[in-house]
Amino acid sequence: MGVIDKLAKRFGYVKQPGQRSFKGANVSRLTSDWLSPTTTGDEEIRGSLVRLRGRCRELERNNDYVRRYLDGMENNVLGAQGVGLQMKVMDQPNSPDRYANFAIEQAWSLWGKAANCTPTGKMTWRDLQRLALRSCIRDGDVLIRIIRGYKNPFGFSLQLIEADRLDNEHNLKLKNGNRIRMGVEVDQFGKPVAYHILDNHPGDNYSASYQRRQRIPANEIIHVFNQERVSQTRGVPWMVSAMTRLQQLAGYEEAEVVAARVSSCKMGWLMKENSDGYTGEEDTDYNLLMEAEPGTIEELPSGMKFQEWNPSHPTTAYKDFVKSTLRGIASGLGVSYELVSGDLEGVNYSSIRAGVLEQREHFKKVQQWFIDGFIGPVFEAWLESAMLANYFPFNIGRFDKMNAPQWKPRRWSWVDPLKDLQANIQAVEAGLNSRRNIIAEYGGDVEDVFDNIAMDNTLADEKGLVFGENLKQEPQPVASEQVEE
Repeated sequence: MGVIDKLAKRFGYVKQPGQRSFKGANVSRLTSDWLSPTTTGDEEIRGSLVRLRGRCRELERNNDYVRRYLDGMENNVLGAQGVGLQMKVMDQPNSPDRYANFAIEQAWSLWGKAANCTPTGKMTWRDLQRLALRSCIRDGDVLIRIIRGYKNPFGFSLQLIEADRLDNEHNLKLKNGNRIRMGVEVDQFGKPVAYHILDNHPGDNYSASYQRRQRIPANEIIHVFNQERVSQTRGVPWMVSAMTRLQQLAGYEEAEVVAARVSSCKMGWLMKENSDGYTGEEDTDYNLLMEAEPGTIEELPSGMKFQEWNPSHPTTAYKDFVKSTLRGIASGLGVSYELVSGDLEGVNYSSIRAGVLEQREHFKKVQQWFIDGFIGPVFEAWLESAMLANYFPFNIGRFDKMNAPQWKPRRWSWVDPLKDLQANIQAVEAGLNSRRNIIAEYGGDVEDVFDNIAMDNTLADEKGLVFGENLKQEPQPVASEQVEE
């Protein structure tokens, strides 16, 4: 047997004759610690969810990169105004019902104020969107309870419930065939039937030690989470794959900072030949206490010698190591390195454009998921309640017709907007794209844009103002009036 064959056998790289299998399934000395459980999604989540959620919250409180990540997700998915509403109720094809569209949009805006949106009166609709998204990313899931018949003009309000109140340890098989999985009651097909909510947060020290659960029907709860497996009833925090590296990086940076502080302090010791009269500090166990401050000179007891120690921190590898680690963390979070770190060093137009295209597709995916799982169901429930409360002049029989929202999530301008604007103009002139699509890509609505242009032109005519290409036209001579004698 040759040297190569001996090494291959020693490290487990031995190919069995005629073996057909995946290398990833091989068991050897190098893969013996590679765990491969085959449990359900719920079983994997149940034993770890509480600790994962608590650690992610601690990272949010104390880790700069996590706070930037969460803020970046809010900014890019929701923007400053949240997801906007544009109604598309039609009387006939290509004939919008302008009155109904205007009435619903105005009512939606009014309901979104803090006095109507939540029972606490503390959050607007934009605030609720922001907190629901952040809670889902950080905690894994979030619950929104629909309160129908609430005392406001729309008979509708929303209550935000933290995921902790959905009892993770409540798991039962019921006599009617339903199962309760981590507080969620599902039928034989896995469809949620009800949610078993604790009366108080389990970590609330002001609540009683005895907790009661309230069974709330599923039609009153919107459960928002990102489902990654078929057999999954609860969500997990989005930072799970990166959280260990985030914690380790934070510890490394702290150690480097402390070492750099110590390294910048020039210390010296005075050594006496006679040990009498030692003036240094000691603790209760007679251990010597030393200070590390710039310009400090301390005395050593007789018999002790100073071993030279001159640390040099931070090391030259610090910058590259942190950058490399953050790139791995950003991959785990599903965002770019620049978003997590705020570092734009070495970025040029071509590289940032390529990265921005991929990044924006990720944000668009999250936007659509958030609209489908949260904003859309809220709007349908709100519109139904408002129509039943007789807020609109049209009755509930026209619900299907009036339920025609078009959502306008946040959109972005490009790094070089002039080039992209010129490309859009050429695409429209060549018949390769439409004004409607381009305006929608920027987060606008073609009808609103055209209405605003028409109003601007009318106002400009009334004021006698001339803009754009009209400025290049030669002024027409005014014919003098003939005065008869």
